[in-house]
Amino acid sequence: MRVAIPCDGEQVAEHFGHAAKFALFDTDPSSGTITGEKLVDSPPHQPGLLPAWLAEQGANVILAGGMGGRARELFDQHGITVVIGVASGTARQAVEDYLKGTLASGENPCDH
Repeated sequence: MRVAIPCDGEQVAEHFGHAAKFALFDTDPSSGTITGEKLVDSPPHQPGLLPAWLAEQGANVILAGGMGGRARELFDQHGITVVIGVASGTARQAVEDYLKGTLASGENPCDH
């Protein structure tokens, strides 16, 4: 399973569509471990581009602070699970918590 997270440095970015980079984590859900990690530059921002681009990157799950409704719909069309309201912290810690089933998520701070 590949988990994608919009990043601001090593931290989870508050706004999905404005992240300059994405951390991509390859994971083994059966053992709850991270098996690989890379940081990639986001493509230039265009409405609706990121869900298709992340699908091409092999993402199965997106962990994000906030995300607009249209992006969530597009991820659904690609069969990608979206978890929003992820509190600040490092991207790696968010993935580790997700794999353990302890990831704290809350309200979506995006209103578009």
